Amino acid sequence: MTDSDRSKTEESTTPPETPEHHEEHVSVTEHTVTIGRRKVPYTATAGRLVLKDEKGAKKASFFSTSYIRSDVDDQSTRPIIFAFNGGPGSASVWLHLGAFGPRRVELDTEGMAGPPPGQLVENGTSLLDVADLVFIDPVGTGFSRGIPKDDESGYFHFTKDIESVAEVIRLLIGRHGRWASPKYLAGESYGTTRAAGLAAHMLERDTVYFNGLILVSSILNFTTAGFDPSTFTFTPGNDLPYILFLPTYAATAHFHGVVGKKHRKRKLPEFLDEVRDFARTEYATALLQGDDLDPASALDIATRLSEYTGLGTEYLLRYRNRVEILRFCKELLRSQGHTVGRLDSRYTGRDRFVDGDSIENDPAGDEVGGLFGALLNDYVRRDLGYETDLPYVILSMDVNKKWNYEDFKGRSVDVSEALRSTMVRNTHMKVYVANGYYDLATPHFATEYTFSHMSLPPEAKDRVEMSYFDAGHMMYLKKSELVRLNDEIRAFVST
Repeated sequence: MTDSDRSKTEESTTPPETPEHHEEHVSVTEHTVTIGRRKVPYTATAGRLVLKDEKGAKKASFFSTSYIRSDVDDQSTRPIIFAFNGGPGSASVWLHLGAFGPRRVELDTEGMAGPPPGQLVENGTSLLDVADLVFIDPVGTGFSRGIPKDDESGYFHFTKDIESVAEVIRLLIGRHGRWASPKYLAGESYGTTRAAGLAAHMLERDTVYFNGLILVSSILNFTTAGFDPSTFTFTPGNDLPYILFLPTYAATAHFHGVVGKKHRKRKLPEFLDEVRDFARTEYATALLQGDDLDPASALDIATRLSEYTGLGTEYLLRYRNRVEILRFCKELLRSQGHTVGRLDSRYTGRDRFVDGDSIENDPAGDEVGGLFGALLNDYVRRDLGYETDLPYVILSMDVNKKWNYEDFKGRSVDVSEALRSTMVRNTHMKVYVANGYYDLATPHFATEYTFSHMSLPPEAKDRVEMSYFDAGHMMYLKKSELVRLNDEIRAFVST
C-alpha cells in the first residue's frame, strides 16, 4: 500500500498565462509495495519532460511515470524497463496499471470488470522487485502534448514518433543515472512496432544497445494482419491474413463451445496444432487458387473450416472461405444474439441489431476501458501528487486516424527487418514475445509467421522466447496469466 508519509518534493512554478504543458513539472513521492512476501520500497516520479530543439525552442512535453527501487546500493547492476502501449494513440496506462506497475486495476480472476469506478490494489506480481520501471505516453496520449498543441500532429508519424520517444528515453536514462544499467524496452501492440524501431534507431543514433525487448501482443509486419489500420478490414487480394487468423478463430470457437463436436473436449494447444497444419497446407493451397478452385473442393474446405471455426458452411461459401475479423466477431454467436471481442474474443456483447455484417463496438474494450481511465486520473493525483487540469487521453482514435506511414511509400508497415538487423549487430539482445490465444488484433500465428520469415541466424533464433497465454490482447487482465507473464519476464530480465 502507499505509505502515509508520502512527500511531494517539487512544485511547478509555471506562470498562469503559460500553458502548463509548456514547462517541466514533476512530483516525487515515496512508497512501498509487497511483491511475493517481501516489501519493496520505491520512489515514484510522475511528470512532464519538455523536449527542445538545438536552439532551445520547445517542441513537446512528454508525461512519464518512473518507479525506482530505493533500497538498492548499486543501480548499475539493476535492469530498467521503458514501457509504452500502442494504438497508435494509446497511453501507457494498460501496461502501467494492468501488468507491470506497483498498483493495478482490480478485476475478477477472468479479467472481467465490476461496476465503476472500481479500485486499485497492490500489484503483488509487479516487476519492481527485479527492475525499475518507466512508463512513457507519446504525444497526443496521456498528458503528453505538442508545443504548440496545434502542431502536434507532426508527431503522429512512424519515424517522428520513434525519434521523439528515443529522445525521451535518452534523457531519462541520463536523469535517472542509468547509463551503466541493463536496459529493456517493453511494448504492447503497436508498441511492439515502436520497440523494434526504437532498438534499431537508438543503436544507430545514440549507440544504445538494449539488453532485451519485451513484445506483448506483437505486430511487426502489417502484411500479416492484412488490414487498413483505420478500418481494421482486410485488404482485397491479400489471402495471407485469412490463413494467419484461422487458429485464433478456432481458439475462439473452442472457448465458446461451438467447434465441431469431436473437437470440443480437446486441449486447446493440441487442437490448434491441427488447425495450423490445415491453415498452412490445404487451406493455403485452396486460397491460392482463387476463382479457379472447383466447387467440390470449395465445399470440402468450407466443411473443414466449419468444424474448426463454428461458422456455417453456407456462410463460409458465401464469402469464398474468406472471413474478415469483424465479420467473424459478428457471426460466431449471432444465433445467441451475441458478438465476440476483437481485442479478446472471450468477451461477449450485444449490438442493437442482430443482423449486420460487422460488430458495432468491441465488447473487450468496453468491459475495462472505463475503470482504467477513472483510476489512472485518481491515482496520479491522490497517490503520486501530480496535479493538472489536462485530460488524460487513454486512447485517441483521432491520433490513430491521423497516423502517417509515408516512410513506407505504399508498402505495408514492416519493422521485422529492422529487428533482424539489430539482433545481428547487438549479439546479446534477447526478445521475449507474449501471445494471447484469443487475440484477434495481433493473432499468434501471424507473429509466428513473422519470426519464421526474418532469416535470423541460428544463434539469434536462440535469443527469441515465444510464450502463449489463455487470454487475449491484454492477457494480463486474467489473474493467472498476469502472474505467469510477470514471472516469465522476471526471469527474462534476470538472466
